[in-house]
Amino acid sequence: MANIITSLRIVLSMIMLFTPVFSSQFYWLYVSAGITDMVDGTVARLTGSAGEKGAKLDSAADIIFTLASLIKIIPAISLPGWCCVSVGVVALIKLSTVIRAGRMVSFHSSLNKLTGFLLFLFPLTVTGVNVSVSAAVITVIALAAALHEAYSVVHAENVVKI
Repeated sequence: MANIITSLRIVLSMIMLFTPVFSSQFYWLYVSAGITDMVDGTVARLTGSAGEKGAKLDSAADIIFTLASLIKIIPAISLPGWCCVSVGVVALIKLSTVIRAGRMVSFHSSLNKLTGFLLFLFPLTVTGVNVSVSAAVITVIALAAALHEAYSVVHAENVVKI
């Protein structure tokens, strides 16, 4: 059941690519996909079906959802140049962590969860909150999360290798 929920996130993400950004249909698909991300792990644990295959599917669904969201949202908003540089720095830290670990890692820290939650909320707030302010808050927390993850991988703390 959990893998079906995770697969639904992939389907919703793909459909999202064909809807107008910031339309009611886009928001419905976006929020629904986000809910599947919040629910699938709980369902897997409750049903005793959590495993490596589900974790890999979840990671793939997360990447597809993130890419679909970025493809739709980034062209529709005006991000300051420093934000793009910050995203690049976080990406380089995460890439170095993957290289250091020798594979993708799933690090479930409070900072990573907060970063994910704020990133999820970002598109829902672009019409009411200054994009630069939101981006500044998110990038500071994402940078802290990436550095914490890198440190933890080096010291092998709470890391799930996938």
